[in-house]
Formats: sequence, C-alpha cells, structure tokens
Amino acid sequence: MPENGDRKGSIDQELDLEPEHTYRDRPVGAGADRLWAPWRIVYFTEPRPDECVFCTLPADQESPVEETLILCRFGSTYVVMNKYPYNTGHLMVVPYEHTDNIQDLAPAVHAEMFEAAALCMDVIREALNAQGFNIGLNLGKAAGAGILEHLHLHVVPRWMGDTNFMPVLMDTKVLSEDLAGTYKRLRPGFDRRATQR
Repeated sequence: MPENGDRKGSIDQELDLEPEHTYRDRPVGAGADRLWAPWRIVYFTEPRPDECVFCTLPADQESPVEETLILCRFGSTYVVMNKYPYNTGHLMVVPYEHTDNIQDLAPAVHAEMFEAAALCMDVIREALNAQGFNIGLNLGKAAGAGILEHLHLHVVPRWMGDTNFMPVLMDTKVLSEDLAGTYKRLRPGFDRRATQR
C-alpha cells in the first residue's frame, strides 16, 4: 500500500490499470454501475412461454435461422447461441429430447453432446480466438439452471482478463459484440464443418 495509505493507488497498481481506467472508491451499499444493454430488457419483460423454449426453437420453421440463433443441427442435438450470454460466443448444446435428467439420455446422445461441444470449441477458437473454455451443465435450480425442465450443455469461451475488475468490483459484465454480429462470425465455421462430417 502506498505510504500515504491511498487504497485507490494500491488497487490501480495491483490491477495494472492505465490512468484513464482507475478504480473508484464506492460507498458501501452504493449498488452496481449500469451499462446500456437494451437487448436484455426482453428477458425481464416478455412473458414466459408456457411451452419449453428448447423444444419449440428447433421446430420453428417460420423464423429466419438468424433469429432462432441455431448454428448447427445434428441427429439428436443442436447448437444454439445463448440469448443472454455470460461471454461473447456463449453457446449451448441442446438435446431434442425434453428432459431435466441426464440419466434419461441414451449413451449415443451423451456422445453427440460432447462431439458437438468439441465442434463448438473449434469454431469459437477459429472465429473468436478463445484462449480457454468453461463447459458444463447446470442441473436443477440450486445449481443455477435458468431453464429447469430441459437440460443443455454450456460452452463458454474465455480469454485472459475477461474476468476483470468490472464484474468483481462493480457488478457489471461487458460483452464486446452483439448477438447478430457473433452469429455472423460463427455460422460459416459451423456450415463448413457440417459439410465435412
């Protein structure tokens, strides 16, 4: 800590922040800063559908594929972008079978889910230069599942420094690109690999 006891200076040095991006001391209980992310309002304001979104989404033949955010379809699963992503390029591998229990799925579906996840990693590495991945299932409300009734495998790309001071100190997550832009960058990689299968 600096000799004058300036906490701000020590945090700036610890985080290796440039002068124009310095830590601001905030009063306890001041709440989170807000960034403008207008596409997220729909998550809170649109009525929840009665039917399972993961069942209706692949059956939708009327909406343009860019609106469904489906990137690739396989025999037992499909790959879709997360509409409310943790990081840019956050994808989900979803089985067509409606279940919340992984033990209900046939071994071939398990295998296809992880083959699809590996494909997602290849495409994301190529298109977005991801440096790492978090891959997993949130099964049950206690585990953080947002859609409880239909399991899905998350593929979340990671980069060095993507967990920085914004979410840690300010309760704010920054996404560098909108969904349509990310879709356009990812889709060609899936199309090219689908023809090679």
